Amino acid sequence: MSTWILLRGLTREARHWGALPDMLRGALDGTPQGASVTHAAPTRVLTIDLPGNGEYANLRAPLDVAGMVDFVRAAARASGAAGPYCVLAMSLGGMVATCWAQRHPAEIARLVLINTSMRPFSRFDERLRTQAWPGLAHIASHWRDARAAEEAIHRLTCNHRDAVDADLKDWIAIRESAPVSRANALRQLLAAARFSAGRQRPACATLVLSSREDGLVDPACSAALAAAWSADHWRHAWAGHDLPHDDPVWTVERIGAWLVQPTVDPDLENEQSDLTDE
Repeated sequence: MSTWILLRGLTREARHWGALPDMLRGALDGTPQGASVTHAAPTRVLTIDLPGNGEYANLRAPLDVAGMVDFVRAAARASGAAGPYCVLAMSLGGMVATCWAQRHPAEIARLVLINTSMRPFSRFDERLRTQAWPGLAHIASHWRDARAAEEAIHRLTCNHRDAVDADLKDWIAIRESAPVSRANALRQLLAAARFSAGRQRPACATLVLSSREDGLVDPACSAALAAAWSADHWRHAWAGHDLPHDDPVWTVERIGAWLVQPTVDPDLENEQSDLTDE
């Protein structure tokens, strides 16, 4: 049985993945056997909340990404799932996944990183776009107003707004059932700002997914990361920062296509970072 671990980002939790975990599980179990991956047993998809979020909202968030890695590793072991793991992670979760893969390479088989950013590959104003600062300030000042905060988060991170009323109903219910404290939100933001990855690419196969219209994190961050690590990189044409929300079908399809492609030595493979899917 292969195990996929899913990690969300700043102040978000497992329930914010929406339909994606079930879609991913179904797609992976139906993926034809290929040169680089097989699925002889059902895939286990494990959503782990970062400390301070969701199931662990009562815990104090670490001030560094390394502390989050320690927490997630312990949660993975406690689940009984055997490694090495495949990790799908976005934003702050992508930093945690990267740190995990670089510090404990034997534990990670594959990485899929969505709209993440990190030093030394990107500048601060790329990692947190200046155009997003007013929206972030609004969220911070209305943190205890569930509707106002979630409406602002939706505007900042989602470009698919056909179901905004249903989204907000779900997100407000999530916030009220497991509220993230303002202090934990700030601690997570500080950890993200301070994080610096190693320049050496992770030992495992890595896929980078990004959104051209990400209003929170400049998509140049994903491009720089993919180029530095010779990683496959697919760009979505219109989605916002929360790509799994905006287009979960495309997200799952790209992962499935990547899994069945032949394994190639990164030092020998052709440039992949210009691949696009309109």
